[in-house]
Amino acid sequence: MVRDFPHILLVNPWIHDFAAYDFWAKPMGLLQLAAILRSHGFLISYIDCLDRFHPMAAKTDHLARYGRGPYLKTPIPKPKGLEDIQRRFSRYGIQEQWLQADLSALAPPDLILVTSMMTYWYPGVADTIRILRRNFPKTPLIIGGIYASLCKEHAEIHMGADQVVAGSGEAQLFDILARSIGFSVQPRINIDDPDSFPYPAFDLQTKIGYLPILTSKGCPFSCSYCASSYLYPRLVRRRPAAVLEEIKYWHRHHNIIDFIFYDDALMIDTEAHIFPLLEGIIRSGLRLRFHTPNAMHIREITKKAARLMHLAGFSTIRLGLETAIFNDRQKLDQKVTAFEFNQAALHLKNSGFKKEQLGAYLLVGLPGQSLKSLAYSIQTVKSTGITPIIAYYTPIPHTSLWAEAVSASRYDLEADPIYTNNAIFPCQTEAFSWDLISTLKQMIGPIQ
Repeated sequence: MVRDFPHILLVNPWIHDFAAYDFWAKPMGLLQLAAILRSHGFLISYIDCLDRFHPMAAKTDHLARYGRGPYLKTPIPKPKGLEDIQRRFSRYGIQEQWLQADLSALAPPDLILVTSMMTYWYPGVADTIRILRRNFPKTPLIIGGIYASLCKEHAEIHMGADQVVAGSGEAQLFDILARSIGFSVQPRINIDDPDSFPYPAFDLQTKIGYLPILTSKGCPFSCSYCASSYLYPRLVRRRPAAVLEEIKYWHRHHNIIDFIFYDDALMIDTEAHIFPLLEGIIRSGLRLRFHTPNAMHIREITKKAARLMHLAGFSTIRLGLETAIFNDRQKLDQKVTAFEFNQAALHLKNSGFKKEQLGAYLLVGLPGQSLKSLAYSIQTVKSTGITPIIAYYTPIPHTSLWAEAVSASRYDLEADPIYTNNAIFPCQTEAFSWDLISTLKQMIGPIQ
């Protein structure tokens, strides 16, 4: 007797925040699970609560530069404990009635998988789950993703899910299916070989405006502010030739021009990893644009690296500088020296990159950080001809800086992830003020 394959609903939830914008953000992990399930015969439905191109939305292309753009937003009350923040709070994503219409059009699923991203976005996840439960009260519902992995106990208490999954969804997927719905299938992928996976199911989106790419997961560094080494304990890489074939596939079949590298360690072991990929892109003759919003390791940007990136079509380069106080940065990271930063800036400019293409992230809102040190970092970056890019610090559980952040915060960070929101400067002793943001903007000045 042949069993019908189950129907799996995968959901990317709303964002509840003071500000949110689609800077090339897509739920890659969830779409990877969708592709694996689909390749094994499961029936797949996908709902993206952040869909900027939803059929019920106004008929515009919604595209800003390089495929980015604003989410639809609906003002909502501020979360308890943040009533004093003088900023408007909103739900970002599709309207609730659109979500309800999409759910009403579905056949009841056998299983619902919900992802999660930033820890302080959990209210949007909970709100999404509330509506899913109202429509499918008997369907098992499982939450995974970054918030679920970093704050598992909090998610188990507050999300109303049947199960909270921490860690790799791909590695646990088939066990989840067996436990949740009693359906077993023989895996046709090698969990230890990401090149054996089907491409993430970006085709499930209403419109593909850009394409995120991962050539690796994990990072050999253990920076005090970053949870990469906790989320991905070991570095796993794809073959450069396989990544090139994926880029060609999305360009040829979906006319994608803008590709977004979201690796934490794109520039590690360049001769064996990124250089062969860049050389392959150059040989292909494809006219593409590449962007690196997740920050690149500066010390690996040699003259050769800069030349290959320019020839391959890199358009947006973000460097992981974090601070220009080089003589006292050991507690943050050990990624770069002043000489390495200046050399990288020189190589990039000499290779033909323009100032507006180059940015260096600077962390703002660190525990004990002074405005004077921040002003020095901004001026140091500007002196190299690179644009300073402010990155507001988010305290993250399971990082080595977490304990110091907890001590420095005016909020009880351990009690509720909502207080880790970088928009409220949680590690300042003073209450949120627009004055600091105005001061930072004045320090940076106009971007040419």
